[in-house]
Amino acid sequence: MNILVTGSNGQLGREMRRLSLCSDNQWIFTDVTTPEGLDTVRLDITDKEAVERVCSEWSVGCIVNCAAYTNVDKAEDDEATAFMLNAVAPGILAEAAASRDALLIHVSTDYVFDGNGCIPYTEKEPTSPLGAYGRTKLAGEKAVTESGCRYFMFRTAWLYSPFGNNFVKTMRRLTSERDSLNVVFDQVGSPTYAADLASAIFDIVENDRSQGKEGIYHYSNEGVCSWYDFAIAIARMSGNVGCVISPCHSNEFPSKVHRPNYSVLDKTKYKETFGRSVPYWTDSLKRCIDILESENN
Repeated sequence: MNILVTGSNGQLGREMRRLSLCSDNQWIFTDVTTPEGLDTVRLDITDKEAVERVCSEWSVGCIVNCAAYTNVDKAEDDEATAFMLNAVAPGILAEAAASRDALLIHVSTDYVFDGNGCIPYTEKEPTSPLGAYGRTKLAGEKAVTESGCRYFMFRTAWLYSPFGNNFVKTMRRLTSERDSLNVVFDQVGSPTYAADLASAIFDIVENDRSQGKEGIYHYSNEGVCSWYDFAIAIARMSGNVGCVISPCHSNEFPSKVHRPNYSVLDKTKYKETFGRSVPYWTDSLKRCIDILESENN
């Protein structure tokens, strides 16, 4: 089978690249840019004709959409661009998948919820995004579900990896440079190691686990923490114990973006459907930091 991966230069896409080395299938990695050192087919997923052409040329049987506009703050000022990448593009990919009976695996976000709950969100909970990013991602979900294609949709949260820019890498740098740091403690969720989410997606694609199981699933690592707890764990595992990290309130960092205060996702549906466990967040964090440490030595 030929599998098309979009956004393959990002965190999740890079993890998919790693896993593809163990596959007998043909994986085609695409992105809007083609950086040196990465085998990447240039593809603008907002261009319907280009998507159709690439899917036809490669006889694509599965599309894994790792591409998204993820800058939550900038989305408030440029919702039009966020909408193109987060809503229009998934619709184009879904139509391409439907036209050739291909499977689409699409990644969404906890930001489709308002965060006013106090128990983990299931897939059946009503959505109510607070800002532009969440609105555009929810519109992307709608485009996929209404396309008629076969799809898996994974809502995830607090994604990090050894690649790109993310909270883990930022905290490692800041706690190595500063004597003190304030981190919010009134926003609670579950971090997600991109390698774990990639493994869940890879399992579905490689082991033909899709039949009759299509739909929306939640996936983040097990456990719950605040950004403050997350930062403490990152500093400790990185050996940056000289930096004093103090808890603070979200309103101490004024922002036009209202982020969900509680965005813990319930993974019961995924675990029961596929019979797979989900790693605990500190265990996965340790795996990621070990990789980062090895790369620095």
